[in-house]
Amino acid sequence: MESKALLNENSDLVLISGMCVAEVLTMQGVFTFSSMLPFFFEEWALDSIEAGWISGIYYGAYMISVMILVSLTDWLDAKKIYLAGALVTLFSCLGFATLVDGFWSAIIFRTLGGIGLAGTYMPGLKALSDRLSGTVRARATSFYTSSFGIGSALSFLIGGLIREWLPWQSAFWISASCALVAFIIVWKLLENYPNTTGLRSGLRSLDFRPVLKNPKAMGWIACYTTHNYELFAFRSWIVAFLAFALTGSLGNLEIQPSTIVFIGVLLGMPSSVIGNELAMRYGRKLVVVSIMVLSAGFSVAVGSSVGLAAPLIIALVLVYGCFVTGDSAAITTGVIESSKAENRGVTLAVHSGVGFVGSFLGPIGFG
Repeated sequence: MESKALLNENSDLVLISGMCVAEVLTMQGVFTFSSMLPFFFEEWALDSIEAGWISGIYYGAYMISVMILVSLTDWLDAKKIYLAGALVTLFSCLGFATLVDGFWSAIIFRTLGGIGLAGTYMPGLKALSDRLSGTVRARATSFYTSSFGIGSALSFLIGGLIREWLPWQSAFWISASCALVAFIIVWKLLENYPNTTGLRSGLRSLDFRPVLKNPKAMGWIACYTTHNYELFAFRSWIVAFLAFALTGSLGNLEIQPSTIVFIGVLLGMPSSVIGNELAMRYGRKLVVVSIMVLSAGFSVAVGSSVGLAAPLIIALVLVYGCFVTGDSAAITTGVIESSKAENRGVTLAVHSGVGFVGSFLGPIGFG
């Protein structure tokens, strides 16, 4: 598909802002199911293992397909991959709204959703990194990866609010509409790049050996895997946890668990940006390790908070929401900066594919 850029010479701000908005829009179907998990437990008579599989299969599909789709961006323009991913996301949301009525049909369309995310999230970052350089690229990485948190927060909020006022399918209709808008934004915003020729062209773009031989990149990828296990276990189950932990303890406090999670996840954006800025100033390894240790401590505190006063439980969840994402941008920036330009796509592919093993196992392990 051919298109001219929205502006002949996009400023860095327009480019970064547009891609961040598109990322938020394509995220709207990711956590909609999780935000309504207490409802689906009863509606579809799910047990915790089935619910964990419906949540986790999304990241399993992502994990497999991202290895191929992002690797191809060393050969093909990342814009093309992104547009295809946005269309798959659109179809998955439409299918969930119209065809899903239980465990197996949910598995099918959540799988498609994971493929769609694989075609948009990291290919979008690759499209940015191809068009930027230096400190601008490092900061663009932090804002773009933080947009994942904003999209997650809105996904939780929309799911919770829609379930309160409208049929649950409406949330997925909205998610489908958002994916369509994201498609249009990226189609019009990004200039078309020609296919790359040379050592990384064709199927040679799927050669992972340059990454596996890069110990610095693999170290950051290992960090990303453990980060994702914790992050996606938290986001997939926190609504159900709050519904259980706050039962009978809210008193006159009228607040939905999905709203609490929305606020907590939203706080993750500035924490991720701040974490990356601290990493640039004080050293990436020191900052990432410090955030991970603090996050682990708050994880234990939240898990032990059942029976405490509702305001204290909510406060712990909100603070944990900051620390659980505080190292995200710093880790991904570390991966990008440790890779060569010609191998950046395949490096991000391994980063996402191996990293999202944690995303796949986290919700299932918790369930």
